[in-house]
Amino acid sequence: MASGWRGRDVISILDFTRGELEELFLEADKVKMALRRGGLQRRPLEGKLVALAFFEPSTRTRMSFEAAAKRLGAGTIGFTGPEGTSVEKGENLADTIRMLDAYADLIVIRHRYEGSALYAAEIAEAPVVNGGDGRQHHPTQAMIDLYTVREAHGRVEGLDYAVVGDLRYGRAAASFMLALTIFRPRRLYLVYPPQLAPRREVVSALERAGVRFERAELEEVIGEVDVLYVTRIQRERFPDPEEYERVRGSYRVTASMLEGARDSLVVLHPLPRVDEIDHSVDSTRHAWYFRQARNGVPVRMALLKLILGG
Repeated sequence: MASGWRGRDVISILDFTRGELEELFLEADKVKMALRRGGLQRRPLEGKLVALAFFEPSTRTRMSFEAAAKRLGAGTIGFTGPEGTSVEKGENLADTIRMLDAYADLIVIRHRYEGSALYAAEIAEAPVVNGGDGRQHHPTQAMIDLYTVREAHGRVEGLDYAVVGDLRYGRAAASFMLALTIFRPRRLYLVYPPQLAPRREVVSALERAGVRFERAELEEVIGEVDVLYVTRIQRERFPDPEEYERVRGSYRVTASMLEGARDSLVVLHPLPRVDEIDHSVDSTRHAWYFRQARNGVPVRMALLKLILGG
């Protein structure tokens, strides 16, 4: 089965079938079990090199990819911003990717502009993994999110979901909604300020897949869902600072709000959070966002292992 993964680009979560994602999750299970036992007995990517081309700031995505590569035996090179690179001298993206392609066996790219990962994949001979580009695609985050839901509930399909916050500019939220078109939720509630409605292409994907979704208020649905996916309102994505000020702090999940929640409810967040999840939630049984972040390493280890044939 893994032959379908080898050498593959990862640009959008919609590039994958349910069967392929389930294969990834099974591989992540194996990796996670090995990590619990003290680590892999062998280093399947010994001698490989992974380039981390992060043109935007990142903590969890960059560091979990680096940890994943090193735990598999691969080395890493790269940068965490254009500072100190030839981009500051005016080098274009195509030439930067060509150089990384000459140095590494796989390239992970994060960039502010949509389509950057696809563009890089068209240039590079090595596989390219999208670590987040623009406002729509963050496929490996969606893989981690689905894996965490599966871990919490034993399945992804047939559950009730709510996605809360910035559904216009938030690429993690967009990728998660797109991912749900593959697994068919029972119901999907979308909670957002009017200015941050999901983009037309995301809505169209939900409609084409026959997903039952509707806009709702947080207080109305918090007791009706199995998964509450919360995102921050992203100041850095707003073209107009005044627009951000009008919607900042629109939602805040607190422990008291969860008192009427289903016992099965898990609260997810791609992180970082600002004030949309109160720290009082951290000590509740519903808080799964730190476990979600920890899943980044085994899921990305499984992904690198499948793509590079370890």
